[in-house]
Amino acid sequence: MNETIRKFGYPATLIHEYEHWVALLRPAQPTLGSLVLAAKSDVTEFHALPATAFAELETVTTAIETTLKAFIGYERINYLMLMMVDPHVHFHVIPRYEGAREWQGATFEDKGWPAVPVLGEAIKLGDSDLSGLVADLKAQWS
Repeated sequence: MNETIRKFGYPATLIHEYEHWVALLRPAQPTLGSLVLAAKSDVTEFHALPATAFAELETVTTAIETTLKAFIGYERINYLMLMMVDPHVHFHVIPRYEGAREWQGATFEDKGWPAVPVLGEAIKLGDSDLSGLVADLKAQWS
């Protein structure tokens, strides 16, 4: 796995692994169920991924959207390819919703709704919450 994937907590944050991609729980949650979708390749430019990685995105994004829709009932979903600090190809996947969602007694509010997500006010999960949320999403993964 490349350094960007490891920076986002792999293997502890791994929800599902594909041939070219991994779906990771984002350790800092701007909204409940926020993920990182990262290419396993060492490339740092989106166009440089192999054609098979692009083809696999249909399967991966279908699983992400189906799972998150069932888990939190998002209203919109944002795929943000920022790659400013972490150079390998990856997206921040932010489910968007009006109001708040509850999980294990914690409240996750979408503070940017209906505009851009507010990434700087994300809830940072502790180890037990991180592993619990990973387990919950794995159990529902499509």
